[in-house]
Amino acid sequence: MSSFQSIFENALKLKPLERTQLVEGLLNSLEKPDEEIDRAWKQEALKRYEAYKENRVRVKDLDEVMKRYL
Repeated sequence: MSSFQSIFENALKLKPLERTQLVEGLLNSLEKPDEEIDRAWKQEALKRYEAYKENRVRVKDLDEVMKRYL
C-alpha cells in the first residue's frame, strides 16, 4: 500500500472536525504569500477607494447588482 493511500485511509478515520482541520492545514500549506502581489492589490484597492471617494466611478447598490445575476 502506498504511503498516500495509508495516510488517506487514516485521515478518513478522523472525526469530521479533525478532517476539516487537516484539510484546512493542507490547503494553507499551499498558500505561499507573495509580497509583490499583496503590494499590487493594496495599491489597486487604495486607487479604487480614492476614485470612489472622489465620485470618479459609477457605483451600484449590491441588491441592484444581484438582481441582474440571480
